[in-house]
Amino acid sequence: MADPQGFLKIRERELPAHRPIPVRIRDFHEVFEGQDIGVVERQAGRCMDCGTPFCHAACPLGNLIPEWNTLAWRDDWRDAVERLHATNNFPDFTGRLCPAPCEAACVLAISQPAVTIKNVEHTAVDHAWDQGWITPQIPQRLTGLTVAVVGSGPAGLAAAQQLTRAGHTVAVFERADAAGGLLRYGIPEFKMEKAVLDRRLEQMRAEGTRFHVGVDVGSELTGEDLLERFDAVVLTTGSTVPRDLPIPGRDLAGIEQAVDYLTRSTKHVHGVDAAGPSQWISAEGKDVVIIGGGDTGADCLGTAIRQGAASVTSLEIMPQPPNERSSADPWPTYPRLFRVASAHEEGGERLYAVSTVEFLGDGDGHVAQLRLVDVEMEGGRPTPVEGTERLIPAQLVLLAMGFTGVERQGLVEQLGLEVDGRGRIVRDERFTTSHPGVFAAGDAGRGQSLIVWAIAEGRSAAAAVDEYLRGRTELPAPIRPADAPYRP
Repeated sequence: MADPQGFLKIRERELPAHRPIPVRIRDFHEVFEGQDIGVVERQAGRCMDCGTPFCHAACPLGNLIPEWNTLAWRDDWRDAVERLHATNNFPDFTGRLCPAPCEAACVLAISQPAVTIKNVEHTAVDHAWDQGWITPQIPQRLTGLTVAVVGSGPAGLAAAQQLTRAGHTVAVFERADAAGGLLRYGIPEFKMEKAVLDRRLEQMRAEGTRFHVGVDVGSELTGEDLLERFDAVVLTTGSTVPRDLPIPGRDLAGIEQAVDYLTRSTKHVHGVDAAGPSQWISAEGKDVVIIGGGDTGADCLGTAIRQGAASVTSLEIMPQPPNERSSADPWPTYPRLFRVASAHEEGGERLYAVSTVEFLGDGDGHVAQLRLVDVEMEGGRPTPVEGTERLIPAQLVLLAMGFTGVERQGLVEQLGLEVDGRGRIVRDERFTTSHPGVFAAGDAGRGQSLIVWAIAEGRSAAAAVDEYLRGRTELPAPIRPADAPYRP
């Protein structure tokens, strides 16, 4: 184990400081400052190497957390990152973007602040890149079998890397102009700089994975084409149909889906706005209202502040969560708590238990105001509170209310795949869809979920595909589709 008295000697968490707000809102670089590696080693020493490591069980990837905490405490970072990669293809992604259900399940968190698991992970992999320890793992022999992976988000990348390393010839198809899925344009630079993604893509290319971007599978390349050209197909297209808000005034200009806003904004930051400046959605000088209080809403908040919004208001229909665990969220479950993201530190107002009932225009077809009403939860449903209606200004409204499933038109229809009532591609315990040889993983099969679940699904689907193609597999499979998702 790590330091046997570490959790007794060091009782507080030490995390990297955020860059000063007046500085960081002037750019899109990551918000964290650097941290001395000795501090991280000391924090890793707080790990108790519990007899039952609930952190390990809470992680969909089954990360070997006590093991790499011990190695980090010993200053053995090279072995630490090897243990990280034993269960996780992309700890540099999860170390930045995962909400860390492992920390919520940390045994130490019963009586003290949890071990800084996520920061140790983040530090280990970044240090490994700096030292040149992460290199391509090129297969020694090829099987002669081919796999198409449709979608290059975390699930698709994980499946592709595992299958390439198993010796299969893997082609990844992405309809955007660059690989990465939502990691590319849907995640703002201040949460994960794209150089972090690009170095992984270069590693995968060196291993033999082939990327085809700007290809709309289901249109220019049909499902029949894929079945003819490849021995197996893995669908990791994500849950991409956004939830809408069909209320009066929805047709007004200035009401945008959050993912469209974030995508165009990130493209603009990188100077790849192929659609032209007129397609860039800017919040500069505007009163911005974000409907939806999750991570996507926080991403919109941070982006709008950096663009120079006059004000930003975030709306959530549910009541404000408590600051501490309630009896409904016992340890080691992931609790619903009031959380403050880095974007929330930068400004904006958060309103809870409110519902938008109408969008009002300025007379020229553009949104100008929202009509709100307070709500109370009755029988699990929000009920308007009489006499609480009011108007708030809004020249830009961003809908960040999640997604309802996969796109039915195109590839799903062409392959005749079954979709359930939640908009997910139906698959069995081996990730196989209703069409033999076609597999589904990530949000396309699970529904909207966490990045750590996407990577776990991609790794597990790769094992299923490998077994389908060769009759056996040595690839790890951390989960099955029947596994209940760890509640985000």
